[in-house]
Amino acid sequence: MFSIFNSPKYLFKLLILLVVVGFIQSCSKDQPLPESQETETYSAKHLTDFYSLVCKITKNTPGFFPPQAARAYGYISIANYEAVRNGIENAVSLNTQLNGFSNYPLPTPNADAEYNWAIASNAAVAKMMIYMYDKNLKNEDRLKIQDLESANLTLLSSNVSQDIIERSIAYGKSVADVIYDYSKTDGGHESYLAPFQLPYTVPNDPHCWVPTSATLNPLSPKWGSNRPFLANNITKVQPTMPVAFSIEKSSEFYKEAMFVYNTVQNNSSEQIEIAKYWADDPFATCTPTGHTFAILTQILQEERVTLSKASVAYARMGIAENDAFIACWKGKYDYLLIRPVSYIQRYIDPSFKTVIGTPPFPAYTSGHSCEMGAGSRILTDLFTEGSGDYPFTDYSQLQFGFAARSFRNFDQLAEECAKSRLYGGIHYTFDNDKGLIVGKAIGDNVNKEIKWPLFIR
Repeated sequence: MFSIFNSPKYLFKLLILLVVVGFIQSCSKDQPLPESQETETYSAKHLTDFYSLVCKITKNTPGFFPPQAARAYGYISIANYEAVRNGIENAVSLNTQLNGFSNYPLPTPNADAEYNWAIASNAAVAKMMIYMYDKNLKNEDRLKIQDLESANLTLLSSNVSQDIIERSIAYGKSVADVIYDYSKTDGGHESYLAPFQLPYTVPNDPHCWVPTSATLNPLSPKWGSNRPFLANNITKVQPTMPVAFSIEKSSEFYKEAMFVYNTVQNNSSEQIEIAKYWADDPFATCTPTGHTFAILTQILQEERVTLSKASVAYARMGIAENDAFIACWKGKYDYLLIRPVSYIQRYIDPSFKTVIGTPPFPAYTSGHSCEMGAGSRILTDLFTEGSGDYPFTDYSQLQFGFAARSFRNFDQLAEECAKSRLYGGIHYTFDNDKGLIVGKAIGDNVNKEIKWPLFIR
């Protein structure tokens, strides 16, 4: 019996149909999945604008003394890096590299979907800023964050489909949520609410810190116990005390105090200007870390770097600054060393006055020296071949009424910052010298121990 299904004509048509279907399926399999643009295709402007705002908010927010400020900058920078990292070639997550971070799994982008890493960055930074300053954040500053986020989003969303916008925002915010959870367990969570960490009693020994102003308690005595981002930044950098305390006029310690005394009595007008330029007082400026970040931001803008390099730069600096203050504060409260002004007024000249105010915590080592020592090594690795030679002018303090200052290289920058504390009469030379050593070791650890992406621009 003849059947149409057995006819040569039907079988030929069926064969053609199967070939066409197979070809269509093959083509659909070969079509590439939606591909996100690389992070380096985006401008860093929205990010540098955020860091300019971080400076202002740090200055305006109660409780943000230098350690608290460094911590905020650190976590904001990590959140931004993780929000854009998947768009940077060969970038390795910090989740597997920072102390305790692996206990907080980060969200994974959908491999079948497209993301806009600049929009993700914008969302992550805005949310992380609110998290970091949260309970003391003034309403007007909260609005400034939200307004900047909105203005950035308008610019970044041009010609971007709504589904990509929403997906990228959600991803950035989810990254910030995880980083915030990680931050809660480091020992500094919401420390801005009680920055003096009372109760705390200073021993009544002759070498120990005593109040130098109306502030009777030393700042953040438990900060040195915070979890660092890199354990080696605490365990392998702590200095010994270079000079034994003594009140004997023939002793090295007395000579160190006399050197401070004579320096202040004979300061040049330039040295006085340097002392004031680097004072970086909290609530009058955006703190030492804010100054260092402002220098970094200025250089990033002048270099016209992409979002890729800016994100790596801020992450490096944030990790280094956070850990520099933990390491410094550990030394301060391990040694509890009396400030020069107190020693000099007791044993040399009761009428002695410093050029700038002495902050309320022990002397050894210098916080400025530690943080700028660390910052100088980050800047050196980012912008030079290792020499540190990079002529530039720091315009960041114009906003606080200071003239710009120029430097030949990043080592000179760090040295001037450290010496400013001697000119101000608030640190011994060994506070500054040892502080620089500690800070530079921390900066080197951040540069070398973390796997940072190469050849970014």
